[in-house]
Amino acid sequence: MRLLERIFDLAIIGGGVNGCGIARDAVGRGNTVFLCEMNDLASGTSSWSTKLVHGGLRYLEYYEFRLVREALIEREILWGIAPHIIRPLRFVLPHHAGLRPAWLLRLGLFLYDHIGGRHLLPATRSVDLRRDEVGRPLIPNRYSRAFEYSDCFVDDARLVVLNARDAADKGAEIRTRTRATEIRQADGVWTVSMVNTLTGARSQVQARALVNAGGPWVEDVLGRGAGVNAKAKVRLVQGSHIVVKKLYDHDRAYMFQNADGRIIFVIPYQDDFTLIGTTDRDYDGDPAKVKATPEEIQYLCAAASEYLAKPVTSEDVVWTYSGVRPLYDDGASEAKAATRDYVFELDTPGGSPLLSIYGGKITTYRRLAEEALERLSPYLRSAKAREGWTGKWPLPGGDMDVSDIDGLIAELQRGYPFLGHAHARRLARAYGTRAIKLLGDAKSGADLGQAFGATLNEREVRYLMANEWAVTAEDIVWRRSKLGLRLSADEIEALDDWITTHAVPQSPLLEAGGRS
Repeated sequence: MRLLERIFDLAIIGGGVNGCGIARDAVGRGNTVFLCEMNDLASGTSSWSTKLVHGGLRYLEYYEFRLVREALIEREILWGIAPHIIRPLRFVLPHHAGLRPAWLLRLGLFLYDHIGGRHLLPATRSVDLRRDEVGRPLIPNRYSRAFEYSDCFVDDARLVVLNARDAADKGAEIRTRTRATEIRQADGVWTVSMVNTLTGARSQVQARALVNAGGPWVEDVLGRGAGVNAKAKVRLVQGSHIVVKKLYDHDRAYMFQNADGRIIFVIPYQDDFTLIGTTDRDYDGDPAKVKATPEEIQYLCAAASEYLAKPVTSEDVVWTYSGVRPLYDDGASEAKAATRDYVFELDTPGGSPLLSIYGGKITTYRRLAEEALERLSPYLRSAKAREGWTGKWPLPGGDMDVSDIDGLIAELQRGYPFLGHAHARRLARAYGTRAIKLLGDAKSGADLGQAFGATLNEREVRYLMANEWAVTAEDIVWRRSKLGLRLSADEIEALDDWITTHAVPQSPLLEAGGRS
């Protein structure tokens, strides 16, 4: 078994948004950092969200004012550091007679506009659904008024990968397909034993502090020999989504209230599709095997059809996805009422800190990382240096103004005139300014190598494998992109075959998080 020679300041188990966010922040403060993920980055909860950077309007009903305020502030901070993968989105909230009264909606949206440091996002407005274009997709004469407010859309899986990429660029070691099998503490140092799930190779790493960012597996990680009797408990809540063909032509999303007190979102998605979600139900199975159930699919179809003039049926569904949220178990009777706030549990068996994370949401991952390092600051050599830097330093590809994505698309088409507008737009929104690095010296489409369909080509695949830890076709078409919506099963299989026979394996330098 190979033991990495140095002792790291911090080791992190879990390559979701929380783990990668902590890795980025910690290495930027001058700490040596190691992160292992048993599958692909963002392969768990972090890639199965509703794709929103939002304050969480409905959390106001549960008096979670601190969480909502923190999330609202984060919207514009995250938009500023990642304008390629995050963009503003306007939401239409129709007033449904018999559910929440209009005055309550107006009060909630007044708080939403004013407690969270909104500077760039437009304010709430009232909408006459009988005259405005956003009323056209709705059932005629059933809904007459609505409120339109601001939040943001995010490519969640890319947010995770870009945090990992920035951490690696600054010196962190990132190991994917590497499962922590045992954690032991002795003489003030944690030893993490690991196995590579592709090769079976075993190794160990040592660190002065350990973060358990296992998400739905947080308690499982603690059971691998930590010597800790955790007081906190995780509540696994399943959230499922459906994707259908584009339901309407305008660019706004909807927030629909249901008679059961829940809400669903209906969101323009990947240009030609509409995303509908999410459900909330307790889950007690293996988080790796979660799937949208027929009952959940029917629930989402019925909830959307309560508002839309053209009903949504299960036959309209082109894709479903489901994830398990690892919420802190606060004893709430219903899954929808369980807190979305994050909770830390810090244990110091033998004097070595182990910080376990319960809950959290995409929107607050950066603040969670800052607070995690504040908790660990007595044990880290460089915890205070450059505090708050992650909200000012752009993520890879995000070094541009929030309003300049169209300018980047135009620049790509000028520099690479063989790119169609849709291709240039996809690259700009996925890679930002690093799209130029990806395209390199290409003078024609042929220079991009083999075409796999839906504008995906060999050069992009090689870039993703060399710079973003992609190993399989699934990594590429469902996490690094959503091209799986456009590629056929045969095309995806052909991509996997090409990877198996042509791609150069990741070098040890990259596997250990080397610089791009």
